[in-house]
Amino acid sequence: MHSSINRRSFIKSATAVTGGLLAPNLLFGKNPSAVLNVAAIGCAGKGWSDITEISAGNRIAFLCDVDSTKAQKAMLKFPDARVFSDYREMFAEVADKIDVVTVSTPDHMHFPIAVEAIRHGKPVMVQKPLSNNLWETRALANYAKDKGVLTVMGNQGATMQGTRLLREWIEAGLIGEVKEVHYWTNRPIWPQGTGILLPATPVPETLNWDVWQGTCSTHRPYSPAIHPFKWRGFWDYGCGALGDIGCHCMNSAFWALDLKGDFIVEASKVSEFDETFAPKRSTLVYQFPAKGRRAAVKVIWQDGVANPNTDKDFVRPPGLPMELELNPEFGQVFIGTEGIIFFNDAYCGTAPVIFPETLLQKARTIPQVYPRVKGGPTQELCRAVRGEGDKPVSNFEDHAGPLTEMVLAGNLAVRLAKKIDWDSANMVARGLPEVGAMLKREYRAGWEPKLV
Repeated sequence: MHSSINRRSFIKSATAVTGGLLAPNLLFGKNPSAVLNVAAIGCAGKGWSDITEISAGNRIAFLCDVDSTKAQKAMLKFPDARVFSDYREMFAEVADKIDVVTVSTPDHMHFPIAVEAIRHGKPVMVQKPLSNNLWETRALANYAKDKGVLTVMGNQGATMQGTRLLREWIEAGLIGEVKEVHYWTNRPIWPQGTGILLPATPVPETLNWDVWQGTCSTHRPYSPAIHPFKWRGFWDYGCGALGDIGCHCMNSAFWALDLKGDFIVEASKVSEFDETFAPKRSTLVYQFPAKGRRAAVKVIWQDGVANPNTDKDFVRPPGLPMELELNPEFGQVFIGTEGIIFFNDAYCGTAPVIFPETLLQKARTIPQVYPRVKGGPTQELCRAVRGEGDKPVSNFEDHAGPLTEMVLAGNLAVRLAKKIDWDSANMVARGLPEVGAMLKREYRAGWEPKLV
């Protein structure tokens, strides 16, 4: 491996492979004028970006958000949309007028909303993770399969050219056998750990707090320390740093190396946490057995890394030049027997860099195998709905469900401080019967799942 690299050679490497940018090839549809009526559930934050993405070529017909103040921006942008605060009322009143649904809510509400969409036969995009517990993830994937509904999860990296390049290069043997994959992130960037106060505050008149809490059986008064942003640190509502960014980062290895199935995961360097909040920091090591032509592979995850360039506790992936500055937010490194592929982001959205640079010429000769996608997961879904493209890569059954299970099993290792030997077929941790009670949430009365 090269022992040094500077900014110029970094850019040179990236440009040589991609032509200077990661411009996707377009998938032109047979009927691009077909306009779909969209029901967008969750309108702020990620909801806003999902609405913006899917609005191209479609009609935002319905907006639904428990907090009308958070829906204001979308309401102004799409004044003709009918607005709801309860997704159940929306489906009851206008389901026959909906063509496709987006779900961009806190994690604990992904499952019940997606189930309602699928029950009505509506193609649906659900933000990552698919749900915040393992039972719901498997149940949702199976329900979508049984009903034959088109689905996609909002891990946008699955649609990016870098992800397609990565799989093509690995399958072509560009860096030999992949032995290790490294991921890191600065998440959480919201409160996690212990000693967090939740001051009870009168519920704003603009907020439907009952529907926001939804399936969660733990009653909590409204607090700005929960809604609108800080819910991710709660085991009840989110699933910590791993749940937030894991389905983005680890999607690349999951798809390129076919990591579906059994694995072992163990946690270390876990900071203090409790039964309410996830920890501020953890390290996870996944071990995947050999599969087909792929050798056994280890996946290392580090969260809570303030800055990988200065953090003394960060374990730098081997083989990277010390002069190479790493993205403080997140990054990923694939280490093979003959070289390294490096992405300085979570999504494979930046240009990949290859070490040693002598592999660049070989990379240029590797043919395109996988189609490129334009417009992200919502547009990938819409093309499939129109019959202009295949079902999305990150559909619930084949990809999003198993990927989310891989991520959430890491949280089991964190919470139990035990090695999780995951039996995917039977959905159990071998030798740890206590895991069974942690797979499914306790549902609030009236919010029990009804998969019919």
